[in-house]
Amino acid sequence: MSTDRYNSPLSERYASKEMQYIFSPDMKFRTWRKLWIALAETEKELGLPITQEQIDELKAHAEDINYDVAKAREKEVRHDVMSHVYAYGVQCPKAKGIIHLGATSCYVGDNTDIIVMTEALKLVKKKLVNVINELAAFADKYKALPTLAFTHFQPAQPTTVGKRATLWMQEFTLDLDDLNHVLDGMKLLGSKGTTGTQASFLELFNGDQETIDKIDPMIAEKMGFAECYPVSGQTYSRKVDTRVANVLAGIAASAHKTSNDIRLLQHLKEVEEPFEKSQIGSSAMAYKRNPMRSERIASLSRYVMIDALNPAITSATQWFERTLDDSANKRLSIPEGFLATDGILDLCLNVVDGLVVYPKVIEKRLRSELPFMATENIMMDAVKAGGDRQELHEKIRTLSMEAGKNVKVEGKDNNLLELIAADPAFNMTLEDLQKTMEPARYVGRSKEQVETFLSKVIAPILEENKELLGVKAEINV
Repeated sequence: MSTDRYNSPLSERYASKEMQYIFSPDMKFRTWRKLWIALAETEKELGLPITQEQIDELKAHAEDINYDVAKAREKEVRHDVMSHVYAYGVQCPKAKGIIHLGATSCYVGDNTDIIVMTEALKLVKKKLVNVINELAAFADKYKALPTLAFTHFQPAQPTTVGKRATLWMQEFTLDLDDLNHVLDGMKLLGSKGTTGTQASFLELFNGDQETIDKIDPMIAEKMGFAECYPVSGQTYSRKVDTRVANVLAGIAASAHKTSNDIRLLQHLKEVEEPFEKSQIGSSAMAYKRNPMRSERIASLSRYVMIDALNPAITSATQWFERTLDDSANKRLSIPEGFLATDGILDLCLNVVDGLVVYPKVIEKRLRSELPFMATENIMMDAVKAGGDRQELHEKIRTLSMEAGKNVKVEGKDNNLLELIAADPAFNMTLEDLQKTMEPARYVGRSKEQVETFLSKVIAPILEENKELLGVKAEINV
């Protein structure tokens, strides 16, 4: 790491080496050469005077890029594409004259951007599927463990720890749906020339429309894509970048919600993110166990959600067939959006895989609130024993307020059961009432909902993507 200039925390701290390579210069320039080979092969197959010897020469130097030559040339001509055309020609003197034939700079630049984003989406998908898999295991393990649920962060009807995890999981499955839709729809720009009219190919192929129609499909097939966008200006529509960034923003929103819940649960001491044996929680307070990884998820997620505005505004402000005010913004917003999302998913994998659950704390908090939750059941039992429903409802309301005052104002334990037992209208002993305080009675169909969700929704996803499973995240800090 250089210590005398800015280093991006995305590469130094958060993103994986795999994602960093996808957005590396080496990936970009090797893809340029693959595109030049695909173009030359297509032109040869369609009848232009290009020899197999020239194609073979291009293929022989597809990987060993002479960066020094390209860098020196760019200082002279101030054009990155033409500098690499020149450098490739130095290595391939026989093919020099046919490199980039009929193409404009966006042929390599934009097609490469699509290829790179497609590869990055595939990596995001792999990690997203693994996050869903880890959450599925967690949900299944704790599907029957009752816990206090919250609405407005106020105690509400109980749920289970596993059921809550399905809420997190469902967010991510919606993101996976969106990701698959965008990934399946990715198309290359193809080779359409300076303003998208293919005028240069009209000249090269002497006006043969039928032959020209074959160029884009053939290039797409050689590069592993089903098709190219049917029309374009000089560039592919920047709406594509917007769609991609919105998928990343959706994943970030889901991760943020999940990490917030975990942070709140860690405050309650019910669930904790993994904490290393030698990890320091605070420089001043040695006892602290801060949810720093979940906090980092939230922090990076906010960046990704805001970053999605960049491609949207860029798309909206492109003039006619193209302007260059997209370039500098794209160089930042797209790679950094992916690098940050990659870091988020690695953190999610790490946190979910090591979540620590404290059943005794969960039970204690639930039981402290359970008498309030059980009042309807208690009232129904009293009615069955001959009580008046309306009278009992008013009594329970009054006694609940008294018990609440004891808890909030006096700082005492919840004594609602004792108050009810002391009222003859209910005709129930304290022992009778305590028998109703079994938490599992109040979680509804939580366990069954978890089982149905895992079998009907998650299992098919994991089966369909089983070749992607097995990813373990490495966290740098």
